[in-house]
Amino acid sequence: MRFLVALALAAVAAACGDDHTHAARDGHDHTHKKREVPSVKLTPPSRPLTWGSVNILHTTDSHGWLLGHQKASFPEPNYSGDFGDFASFVTHMKELAIKKDVDLLLVDSGDLHDGTGLSDGFPSGGVDAHASNEFFKQLPYDVLAIGNHELYIYNNTLDMHQNFAPRFNGRYLSSNANITVDGISKPVGSQFAKFKTRKGREVTALGVLFNFKGNDKNTTVQPVEAMVKEAWFADAIKDEPDLFLLAGHMPVSRDKWPLVFNAIRTLHPTTPILILGGHTHIRDCLQLDGRSMSLESGRYMETVGWMSADLPAPKGHGHRHNGEDHGSGHGPGTHTKNITFTRRYLDPNRVTFEYHTGRGKFSFDTLWGRSITTGLKQLAKTFDLSFEFGTAPHDFTINQAPYPSNNSVLSVMAAALPVALTVNNTRASIPSIMITNSGSLRFDIYAGPFTKNDQFTASPFADSFLYISNVPFSVAAAVLPTLNGDGANNRRRDEAVEAELWARGYVGTRYREWLEEMARRDASLGIEARGAAANMTLGYVTSDACPGVGDDIPHAPLEFHSIPDFIASASPDVADDAPIDLVFVDFIESQLLGILNSLSKDKVYTTADVSLYTEVLATQALGIYAQQAWN
Repeated sequence: MRFLVALALAAVAAACGDDHTHAARDGHDHTHKKREVPSVKLTPPSRPLTWGSVNILHTTDSHGWLLGHQKASFPEPNYSGDFGDFASFVTHMKELAIKKDVDLLLVDSGDLHDGTGLSDGFPSGGVDAHASNEFFKQLPYDVLAIGNHELYIYNNTLDMHQNFAPRFNGRYLSSNANITVDGISKPVGSQFAKFKTRKGREVTALGVLFNFKGNDKNTTVQPVEAMVKEAWFADAIKDEPDLFLLAGHMPVSRDKWPLVFNAIRTLHPTTPILILGGHTHIRDCLQLDGRSMSLESGRYMETVGWMSADLPAPKGHGHRHNGEDHGSGHGPGTHTKNITFTRRYLDPNRVTFEYHTGRGKFSFDTLWGRSITTGLKQLAKTFDLSFEFGTAPHDFTINQAPYPSNNSVLSVMAAALPVALTVNNTRASIPSIMITNSGSLRFDIYAGPFTKNDQFTASPFADSFLYISNVPFSVAAAVLPTLNGDGANNRRRDEAVEAELWARGYVGTRYREWLEEMARRDASLGIEARGAAANMTLGYVTSDACPGVGDDIPHAPLEFHSIPDFIASASPDVADDAPIDLVFVDFIESQLLGILNSLSKDKVYTTADVSLYTEVLATQALGIYAQQAWN
């Protein structure tokens, strides 16, 4: 998963320019439009939010999706709010918190890079997400944590260190992630933060990254096991605050949060601990004990997380909340009984935002929110994200359609590779098999104009394609089924490969497991329940380990079909012993060489046999194909 290396782009002004869209060359307007009223009917939230004495709005894994999801096919309209809408929402929620006399914190858990044209569509000489992060910097985040996508390319990390972190005055946290500048290793942001909330609560915050190993040179990620043994960590958690806020790019389930949690619990057995995780792109919640909650809030601005907690008053302060006298916070049992928590997963759209703020469409927008929307649209125009490669004839999805099929994005990519990779290629006439990993495809393609922005969302990873020449066809043809094999030996190998992919930041398996489990639960429902679901719009249907219903709006789950880990172009019609080019994405080079040598009887292949096949990158393949096939 190597990303296109790029060097410095001047920031685009966030709040300047007019609000007019520009027309495409064919005279039709295909730009991102501000939707005052969503173009399709959206279901309003099912119930008001439950506010506590401490409340949190949470974002994670936004990956550049700051203009919202603007396609008409469901579930996309659920997530049609843009970052300007979200800014207005935050403003009104902050006002509500003051009226309710409670604390409201805004927290982000990382991965601002790699995912849309706003982050990745910069001209040559730019830095990924530098311009889009100018809008992120405008929001009043209380705590932010670094993600693994901030560490794949040194210049991106340096930009976060020099230009992003300073905006948040010590609240951009990278507890176990460092950058080397002028020969000195230092935290990208800050290792921890201590601050007081508006209501005077003392907070100790950490920003922890999972055990990531795909970082670029001159950056380091310390394993969580080692981090909790550091002297600075012991010193940071020594004094008891009113609450610990652990914001980190690490999933709340099946990962290392318990190591951090237990280290704190050893010193502070009853201090409230609020964990805001990320990385696996799912909605998830669990409680490690009765005085903590851990929340993970999805991906791609498809979810805004909400957590509330009825915490004791700040130390030394009497406090009344919701009519209950909590005393000084130091009475008998105050620090030992379970805390009342709630959580909610909000669909970020204007219907949701207006409902929870009590605002109508004419009173919801703020000038600040409007300026952010205008600036984002201007950035999209600057990056020419509305440029059309062609017109997709219908929706193509990753998991909602079987592979292979006419509705599968993977089938489109398998067809696109031999078209795109052979453009101006002297080896175009030589028979070949071209292999890539399905995880390189990150989003669906929807009917209508296939734009530069759609190219980035569908395939954002700028991987290169390599090849080995003169591989006997019978050997080359066996590589793909071996990569996707399911025998006992293959399973053991696949587990090792999955562990390696996880360490390098690949989350596709976990996310698909979540979608599959959703569809499986739906299939097990009775006729009556399925009938009720038939009247709902498509979307996420979350089942987690926390009490009550987490989803803000009830949905019917998406259809799910399993996909292979790897896909390939169609095999050429040649004899078994005919020499062909075996072409593959660079991400899997070592894995492919091992498999090739297990299949070959006559030759041992090494990196010396590998060469660059084309200058065309993976992120460009679908656009080149669309220009030929969809015009």
